[in-house]
Amino acid sequence: MTNYVITPPAQPALAVQGTTARFPVRRIYCVGQNYADHAIEMGSDPTRNPPFFFLKSADCLVTDGADFPYPVKSDNVHHEVELVVALKEGGRDIPVEKALDHVFGYAVGIDMTRRDLQAEAKKDGRPWELGKSFDHSAPCSALVPVAECGHLAKGTIALSVNGETRQSGDLNQMIWKVAEAISYLSTYFTLYSGDLLFTGTPAGVGPVRRGDEVVATIEGLPRLSVRVV
Repeated sequence: MTNYVITPPAQPALAVQGTTARFPVRRIYCVGQNYADHAIEMGSDPTRNPPFFFLKSADCLVTDGADFPYPVKSDNVHHEVELVVALKEGGRDIPVEKALDHVFGYAVGIDMTRRDLQAEAKKDGRPWELGKSFDHSAPCSALVPVAECGHLAKGTIALSVNGETRQSGDLNQMIWKVAEAISYLSTYFTLYSGDLLFTGTPAGVGPVRRGDEVVATIEGLPRLSVRVV
């Protein structure tokens, strides 16, 4: 048993539907502008700009129906509903045709974004961490193993705020499909079991306020309901 000089931090983990076991999370990768309509609404041209990746810390997760505390240093926080992919094994230079073999299961996630801080970072050519990788910025539902839900290539993805639909699209509208994203990412990073991939969001992103009830859904997966406090 390792003797640490301080108490180790808690291991971030997601519930697994139908079991008391949990999925330990190592790292969170996010695909930027992976739906053409969202790329356009953010001022990009999806025919010229390929999707890109950024990171969130594993301890950004909000799990088990917990509230989302409105973050400090921002007055313009946006919701972005996303399909979340959980890896059961990793690797380097993973071929596209073998990438889905590495998937443990899927979940519904929300990439919460301090849009004002992200915009400032973009303008100044600085990294996005202040806008993306802040405390509680990654609410996530329980995982559903592939054995139960299959590999999700199509199906409705949507988000509502206080009962009003804000985002609605289909998983088949992703520019880079799940297998392609995993394969491409593995050319830049060695992937490991426990890694999550947030796969991008459709158009309709917008602000949340304290007191809002945010509900994110993906066909075939558990509903994710988050209260903004």
